[in-house]
Amino acid sequence: MKKFADVIVPLPIPGQYTYAVPLELEEKVCAGIRVIVPFGKKKYYTAIVTRVHEDAPAGYDTKELMEILDKKPILLKRQYDFWQWIADYYLCTLGDVYKAALPSGMKLESETLVVVNPDYEAESPLTEKEQLVLDTLSRDTGLCINQLEKITGIKNLLPVINKLLEREAIYIKEELKRNYKPRTEVFIRLAETIKSETDLHQLFDTLNRAPKQLAALMKYVELSGWVRPGCFLKEVSRKTLLQKANITSSILSGLVEKHILELYHQEVGRLAKGTIDTMPLNPLSDAQQKAYDEIVQAFASKPVCLLHGVTSSGKTELYIHLIEQAIRAGKQVLYLLPEIALTTQITERLRRVFGNRLGIYHSKFPDAERVEIWQKQLSEDDYDVILGVRSSVFLPFRRLGLVIVDEEHENTYKQQEPAPRYHARNAALVLASIFGAKTLLGTATPSIETYYNAIHGKYGFVQLTERHRQIQLPEIEVVDIKELARKKRMTAQFSPLLLQKIREALEQKEQVILFQNRRGFAPMIECRTCGWVPKCKNCDVSLTYHKELNQLTCHYCGYTEPVPTSCPACGGTELVSRGFGTEKVEDSIKELFPEARIARMDLDTTRTRTAYEKIISDFEEGETDILIGTQMVSKGLDFDRVSVVGILNADSMLNYPDFRSYERAFQLMAQVAGRAGRKEKRGLVILQTKQPDLPLIHEVVTNDYARMFQEQTEERSLFRYPPFYRLIYVYLKHRKQEVLDQAADLMANVLRQGLGERVLGPDQPPIARIQTLFIKKIVVKVEQQASLSKVRAYLRQVQRMIVEDERFRSLIVYYDVDPM
Repeated sequence: MKKFADVIVPLPIPGQYTYAVPLELEEKVCAGIRVIVPFGKKKYYTAIVTRVHEDAPAGYDTKELMEILDKKPILLKRQYDFWQWIADYYLCTLGDVYKAALPSGMKLESETLVVVNPDYEAESPLTEKEQLVLDTLSRDTGLCINQLEKITGIKNLLPVINKLLEREAIYIKEELKRNYKPRTEVFIRLAETIKSETDLHQLFDTLNRAPKQLAALMKYVELSGWVRPGCFLKEVSRKTLLQKANITSSILSGLVEKHILELYHQEVGRLAKGTIDTMPLNPLSDAQQKAYDEIVQAFASKPVCLLHGVTSSGKTELYIHLIEQAIRAGKQVLYLLPEIALTTQITERLRRVFGNRLGIYHSKFPDAERVEIWQKQLSEDDYDVILGVRSSVFLPFRRLGLVIVDEEHENTYKQQEPAPRYHARNAALVLASIFGAKTLLGTATPSIETYYNAIHGKYGFVQLTERHRQIQLPEIEVVDIKELARKKRMTAQFSPLLLQKIREALEQKEQVILFQNRRGFAPMIECRTCGWVPKCKNCDVSLTYHKELNQLTCHYCGYTEPVPTSCPACGGTELVSRGFGTEKVEDSIKELFPEARIARMDLDTTRTRTAYEKIISDFEEGETDILIGTQMVSKGLDFDRVSVVGILNADSMLNYPDFRSYERAFQLMAQVAGRAGRKEKRGLVILQTKQPDLPLIHEVVTNDYARMFQEQTEERSLFRYPPFYRLIYVYLKHRKQEVLDQAADLMANVLRQGLGERVLGPDQPPIARIQTLFIKKIVVKVEQQASLSKVRAYLRQVQRMIVEDERFRSLIVYYDVDPM
């Protein structure tokens, strides 16, 4: 019987495709491996096989698979179940999930751009096709695989490209942006002329007059374990030999010039190898031990537990003990963090305890490193602990026993663009349940939904109410900046009290964090004469002024333009900036405190992995006095010398058209405040606001989470919001406003026929045009008792009906389930 394979292609198209399996590949095909398939007229993609069967599809002729890329599955059965849940729950396609889950190097397609690696040296002969591709790429940098096929005349080039990628003779263009190079190290070996022990002894005699060279040679023999020619040798790197023999590089060069030793380059894996000296666990304090026992007890009856611990209560130490316990039971642990910045600090702590059993996975890593981690997770020698951001939920696990979601309230766990718009916390709960594993949610400021589940008995609930080593929670002083501005007593964005406290902290060699939730120099510039504001040509939003680059930038589509010298509307030359971002705060602070060392941490200054690490380590080591940042600085980072934290404008977080704005403002302010006062001294937080009488401000000052929870839930139950209802936002996009309006009205009306009062809209979102597409939004509110799967099925049915209408062919419809 002829065999067929169902595959997922990395494209946002519903369903799977069936291909015929050529005879010669029948033995090798199985579920979970990658294959190359032709798709459309001239395109090739790397697809993943989900099922091999003998049912020929009716109604169309099947094309054949071209090539198999793997000897054994790279997608495991439970992983595939997880992918299916994500596609179903978040209303997207399996192709979307596949694109998000796998690193780029594992999903080549015809449009992939490839470039030659200038440092590549062949260690074994290349095939004719491989050589042809390399020669072509050397003449012409950055071609896509389609173009390469035309130039070289080789049909089905993906397997050749795959082999060259494995050899690291080429890389994918997107890596080049990160200046990725394979890591190589220089190693040392004896020259080939040394054939026997006699040759070696003669060398020892001739080197008698060069004692340092002799010592170096003897050290090499000792380190490599050389006994006789042809025996198994340990590899010795140049660096190791220089250190161990305590010699300079010129002595080594002398031995190379005399043809006694040879140097050779060898690639070293990017993942840490060898052993790392680890330290025993720190003992837990009484409060921590009590919480630990309660968590273990909660896990006996419930799969999920919330750990609600105040900032600096030592939650990380608890996690380390729980991880150790899971590893002892032979299980793997997934430790999720909301922000790459945090991984840098926590890596150090975990590495000290778990050494090389710890793997780290996030998007600032070069692609090849992510591929290596993925492959390692499939091997027998997989990591016991994976520390990573939201995309780590997609890694292959085989014996997952514990998932820790740290700072579970953070909205960065939610993927916004592109699909799948999954929430890593909720996805992690499902992933854990697939493995029968436990999940611990940890935070000082739980999300309202999680806290609701905990107090209603769905989750276990453990509280840790005292800070580690009895450090007091910081004192929070509220400053009314509306009144100060009226009396003209503000200096730039700073109240007199804040400036005084910054000055005192600097005099005592302490550090300061200033928080402003906006990057750039100013949210916008405006003509003082006529009020003209520069707007993005692709989106309905004003451009943000970035002083350092002297340009206006759209934070939605990336459009930039130079700052005009005069107003294009009235010709006036007085252009003033309105509002302020982190860049402007940095400028003002430099003027006020010229002697202070200042750093800024926002999206603009942390584009690369090393940039993050440098800003954080400089601040930890006291190289920086004042750190200015956006919400990145609020995320659980621990700094010992911070005594003053300034929240420059609390109102910008509150006046936001979103039902979660109060909850989020409370979380952000409590988290930022938690950075103040560590070790011996109580910290101080200066909270600047124009509305000091708001109940929320009082709740932040008294750290009264329960009161904020009660007020918010009363309001949400009235207006049908989570945790009482589940939300699905339906977005429609089109280049023409009138076509969009027709489609949105039609879709909302049809949805109302099936879902009634649960449907609101269509309406324009706050930003109604992004990247030249007009946007409409429909809100669906579903009560907890209703069947969400029936609602999702109905949404898909209505979408099919709308898109099949001739008028709406180029309409884009997508969903945001459980939006943040």
